Amino acid sequence: MCQDCRSSSDIRMDTYSLSSDFGDSTVPVSSGAESTGQTEPCTSSSVSSAAVGKNSVLVNPRQRGNPVLKFIRNVPWEYSEVIPDYVMGASTCALFLSVRYHNLHPDYVHERLKELKKAYALRVLLVQIDVPDPYPILKSLTHIGILAELTLIPTNSAEEAGRIIENYKIYENKPPDMIKEQKDPGLLQQVIDALTSIRSVNKTDAMTLLSVFGSLAHLLKADLETISICPGIGPKKAQLIYLSLREKFTLSK
Repeated sequence: MCQDCRSSSDIRMDTYSLSSDFGDSTVPVSSGAESTGQTEPCTSSSVSSAAVGKNSVLVNPRQRGNPVLKFIRNVPWEYSEVIPDYVMGASTCALFLSVRYHNLHPDYVHERLKELKKAYALRVLLVQIDVPDPYPILKSLTHIGILAELTLIPTNSAEEAGRIIENYKIYENKPPDMIKEQKDPGLLQQVIDALTSIRSVNKTDAMTLLSVFGSLAHLLKADLETISICPGIGPKKAQLIYLSLREKFTLSK
């Protein structure tokens, strides 16, 4: 590691006084994403955020080459001259940081936050775990997150990071029905239990399916392709769900 690079313990914490210090600064060109040389699924040039459709995730051009972009599949995205790395809604944004990159460039996250200032109500720091022992760094980043009003979300892969970004966009305008008081709270749990009894289906998958289709009845009527494009499901898991639901519910009439 170069002589100028500092360990996580040297991170400056005075930068994030919530009352001030978010001044202008020069932001490094690199975002911590390693270029893969692959073509991104969307190739539109950078445009102003006002000109972009409301259904798209806005991507800062500095993220070009980040493998995360390959896994934003269920919502459209396009490049835009925005300050964060990703904008998932009118009040929601994300910065992306890998632990390895942070070890090499500890000032990077500070400079990005200076530039972001107080913009956006929900500010996510997506931290990709790509070193054997990330915990000291995560501890320091958590401290930064508290001071800078960030929600820190560790991810283990580019695929997981992409799924998180697209889920924020998918649920941007969803009503909070799933967290409202239910007339029969036991019924929802029974449906979740039934879905999670299917191999490879976890509680997050079950909640996603219920949110997308609205009810178990609508899910039972869905075809295999429609189930497979739900966030986090995919073809293999969709086939298990499709066949299991018909075995459990159709044959038991």
